[in-house]
Amino acid sequence: MLGAALVASLLAHLLVAGLPEPLAPAPEPLPLLAVTLTAMPPPPAPAVKPVAPKNRRRAALASPVLTALAKTPEAADFDSELATPEPAAQIPVPPAPTEETVPPAAPDPAAAQPLPPRIELVYRGFLGTQGFFIGDAVYRLEHAANQYRITTVGEARGLAALFLRGQGRLTSTGTITSAGLQPERYTAERTSDGRHEVATFDWETGVVQLNDSKTAGLDVPTFDPLTVLWQFYFAPPGQDDAEFDVATTRGVYHSRFHRVGTETIKLSFRDVEAQVWERTGGDGSAKARVWLAPSLHNVMVKMRMTIGRITGEALLDSIRVDETVAQR
Repeated sequence: MLGAALVASLLAHLLVAGLPEPLAPAPEPLPLLAVTLTAMPPPPAPAVKPVAPKNRRRAALASPVLTALAKTPEAADFDSELATPEPAAQIPVPPAPTEETVPPAAPDPAAAQPLPPRIELVYRGFLGTQGFFIGDAVYRLEHAANQYRITTVGEARGLAALFLRGQGRLTSTGTITSAGLQPERYTAERTSDGRHEVATFDWETGVVQLNDSKTAGLDVPTFDPLTVLWQFYFAPPGQDDAEFDVATTRGVYHSRFHRVGTETIKLSFRDVEAQVWERTGGDGSAKARVWLAPSLHNVMVKMRMTIGRITGEALLDSIRVDETVAQR
């Protein structure tokens, strides 16, 4: 589901036809962070182990460190990822401990600086493979005390803005664990009709609460479309295959990916060598390919996904942090 991570959150904002004018005020865009980086700071050292469902566990899974790729739902599910504004929220206060505390990992002596409390990945979205620009989205990660919050607001740009109106907002909150990110709450909103949908992850009981009072089983590993985008950054890949679930507000979807080689990707700020991951199976028929850059701590630098006759791409455009943090 790394294909879904961007498509469900970036391209889903942009490729759904017939989106009407917002009936409510559009959400305020994320205020831009001032300083652009050419290198990705290392992730913080985790201090908790992930919670595993007590009553549900997949019999045979690839290592949890390979859970950053995921499958996207079909085009109908893209609709559920469009959004309306929600009041700015603070990073959630950590709940009563349900995880075993472990000593933090030793700091990397080669690390130039710790991960700032706020950092953004900015992507540009394209229709097809010939660079027809349709919009952009900012994915902001905030973290404190082993808790994270990821937020994105996407909207069409250029010619696409003539027929795709409104904005979409997605939010994920949860815990940073030794196996990566473990979501607790995922929300999808859109300006066009005031829709607000939520998925709530109950890791103790092994159940995810979906929209319209629906539920589904929760296996390890399971992510939402935003945690998938950042997962490899916190838990680098160690094998050539990945198998995992991704929960949206409408359902839980299974996917398998395989590492097929390496390519050089030209970004706006530098060229990077990237590992190429390709979707090999799972729910639905979407085709997806994802490029992860080890030199940027395995951040996704490019994604391509095809559903039917529609192909979309996303390319990393910049990495931004607070000016005050960058000047320290």
